Amino acid sequence: MANSLLARSDANPTKPAPVGPSSAVPALFAQAVAHHQAGRLSEAVGYYHQILALAPELPEVHTNLGAAFAAMGNLADAEVAYRSAIRLKPDYVQAHNNLGNTLKSQGKFNEAEAALRRAIALVGNYPEAYSNLGVVLFGLGRLEDAEAAYRRAIALKPDFAAAYNNLGNVLRDLGRLDDAAAACCRAITLQPDYPDAYANLGNTLKDLGSLEASETVLRKAIALRPNHAEAHSNLGNVLMDQGRLKESEAVLRHAIALKPDFAGAYNNLGLALKELGRFDEARRATEEAIRLAPRKASYYCNLGELTHFAADDPHVAAMEALAATPGSLSTTDQIALHFALAKAYEQISWNAVAFRQLLTGNALKRRQIAYDEAAESRQMDRIAAVFTPELMRSHEGAGELSRVPVFIVGMLRSGTTLVEQILASHPAVFGAGELKLFDTAAAGVGPAAQGFPDIASTMSGEQFRELGARYLVELLRLAPDAPRITDKMPSNFLYAGLIHLALPNAVIIHTVRDPVDTCVSCFSKLFSEGQKYTYDLAELGRYYRRYQSLMAHWRRVLPPGRILDVRYEDVVADLEGASRRILAHCGLPWDARCLEFHRTERPIRTASATQVRQPIYKSAIGRRRVYEEFLGPLVAELEPALSPAAASAA
Repeated sequence: MANSLLARSDANPTKPAPVGPSSAVPALFAQAVAHHQAGRLSEAVGYYHQILALAPELPEVHTNLGAAFAAMGNLADAEVAYRSAIRLKPDYVQAHNNLGNTLKSQGKFNEAEAALRRAIALVGNYPEAYSNLGVVLFGLGRLEDAEAAYRRAIALKPDFAAAYNNLGNVLRDLGRLDDAAAACCRAITLQPDYPDAYANLGNTLKDLGSLEASETVLRKAIALRPNHAEAHSNLGNVLMDQGRLKESEAVLRHAIALKPDFAGAYNNLGLALKELGRFDEARRATEEAIRLAPRKASYYCNLGELTHFAADDPHVAAMEALAATPGSLSTTDQIALHFALAKAYEQISWNAVAFRQLLTGNALKRRQIAYDEAAESRQMDRIAAVFTPELMRSHEGAGELSRVPVFIVGMLRSGTTLVEQILASHPAVFGAGELKLFDTAAAGVGPAAQGFPDIASTMSGEQFRELGARYLVELLRLAPDAPRITDKMPSNFLYAGLIHLALPNAVIIHTVRDPVDTCVSCFSKLFSEGQKYTYDLAELGRYYRRYQSLMAHWRRVLPPGRILDVRYEDVVADLEGASRRILAHCGLPWDARCLEFHRTERPIRTASATQVRQPIYKSAIGRRRVYEEFLGPLVAELEPALSPAAASAA
């Protein structure tokens, strides 16, 4: 994902001609400034060097030289020039600010912070320095501190559009999406032709699930600046989320054509190609992203899904070198690096080392997120309290009667993608992937203050039918002629009762896997969004128990056989037998192509995208065994879920 973060340097050359020992200096300086302002940077650098050969003690010239080098991308030379200016004039605020930006661009975040704080200490009311400091703190993963810096910049300069734009980025990463959108909109109000703000607003709208609005806004950014590579890359991501993968690929390739060293676009292209099943191309794109940005740890995470690391793999050595200097990485990159190394070490069979990486990475991630476990528990308890046998009987059969939807629910990493791929290999089934459609449809029922699940207790039969119809309209947009369409959003298990009332003929399939294997697999993944309960072993175990309890409740209140349980281990042991059960539950005739599910070409947008394009394999069963020494907190919480009675209820 590419964000447009704007760091402000005082990049314009200093105007007054310095006084030097040579009478030639003023004229040379005038020439240098003219070339600099006209964008003829190489010529400007030449003039600055001539001046410094005559008068090396002029800090303004060193600063201008640094600005020219920075504009040319010669960051190391820019740093040297700014440090020379500061050495000559220690209280040179502009040089400290520009040095901070140059250090930030080199990934030297801690040094950058020091330089910018020095600029602020020299001139307290320096809004540009505060905004630049926010960019650095953002890069360090100190999101709350970054927010404070941006707000200070805005307090000093209320019409500071760039600070509002940058504030929108940090609020987005903090998960405060509505506030983030408001900040970007404020930047656009202040500067209506601001393509970076449109690009960032588009990202935020994407995260809010408003994909059409996001696409519109990103196309506005591109209209304002046709060569805006970041906006093209962001648009590629939105098209990816819409399942328009061919279009996404084309847009991402255009972003790369506009900016050939754009690591983020190469990474996004790799993601699109992975979803298309073109793994060799995806790996090459991701490797190019790493070559261009070798310190971006998330790219190594993506590579781990596309390759099998060996002990002598240079990418492993590169990751280990990064890990040796964690202070040089933002917290976000440190987290990604731990997960990437864990994947590599697991593939090399260095299992103990791998799990220690997971423990560290998950602990860092857990500190980054706000997870209200008590609220999650209350929500599940409330769902069970609302969906009573009486409620289910009173509205039986009242919903939309379509047989098209097939819901595949369960815990993450329990086999939902495998079951969907088996079904999507049948000619009568369209595999739609993980959809947020039911969650969105449910949120639109009744007064917002009441919400799910309480609203269900006051809904009429007609309202249940309207809910089902609203969901069905959106589902059919994806494949209007398909007899069956799968929706494999795992968390829809929360809605099983509501699904039954709104869509009484919809199929519900529940995937189950060994509880410890399931949780270990969850713990090994750095999810792109949500899934806040997966980053602590004890919390993960308690969540699993609550999920298991809610599924047991659905069996008590729904008609017998309404939900088909499909155990991952059974699918692996007897693919044909399990596939026949699944198809029969969906009312579909047998088709042998379901046994060749790994050959089915379709976009797959989950962490299992590579696995389900392989023939069935058994190596994921019993994954827990190599990590048993670390799993005490998880097993202690799962103990009730591991009993034979609990297993049969799951």
